[in-house]
Amino acid sequence: MRKQLVAEFMGTFFLVFAGTGAIVIDSASKGAIGHLGVALTFGMVVFVMIQTFGDISGAHFNPAVTLGFATSGRFPWRHVPKFVSAQTAGALCASFTLALMFPQVGSLGSTIPTGSAARSFVLEFIMTAALMMTILMVSQGAKEKGITAGLAIGSLIGLEALFAGPICGASMNPVRSLAPALASHNFQYLWIYLLAPTAGALAAVPVSRWLYSPCQSTQR
Repeated sequence: MRKQLVAEFMGTFFLVFAGTGAIVIDSASKGAIGHLGVALTFGMVVFVMIQTFGDISGAHFNPAVTLGFATSGRFPWRHVPKFVSAQTAGALCASFTLALMFPQVGSLGSTIPTGSAARSFVLEFIMTAALMMTILMVSQGAKEKGITAGLAIGSLIGLEALFAGPICGASMNPVRSLAPALASHNFQYLWIYLLAPTAGALAAVPVSRWLYSPCQSTQR
């Protein structure tokens, strides 16, 4: 379990450090990376971290995903607090490291809605549900591992960040939003990014189970 927790800490650290770091550096460099570059960064870092740590911890890097796996019966509930704690610690270390490196960038990659909070909540819910369904379909047990899982999950995250990022920030991950909010002291819309991804991931579990079970029965 110690190696798994270290892998979750490191994977979440690099996800938040690279993903929100791209936003921070884009701001500090006056748009050198651009929205497309930020979306690609999020997708690519997820792909790389799945390839790196998938065989060790399953490469969750997201409390909503860990809860989804536990709800689906693929991951022990007793390990959920440990995984979430490791993920939270990794994200916090990444955001506070960025805060020390770029003190002039106030938001530090925080997720802030453009327009109504309700619209961003719905977007985050739907996108996280789609993410969790994809993960459940391509993962092995409670592990995101292998080239197929990495490509599918990384591509989906990049795609969702590309089209929805300008509106809601495309978080899909409670600690990805919690860490920069704490580091920048910006809590106004944090509730959206804690509740919507969690609800979306949990809603995806019964839908995935219903969709997948007929396919299994027709193959027997």
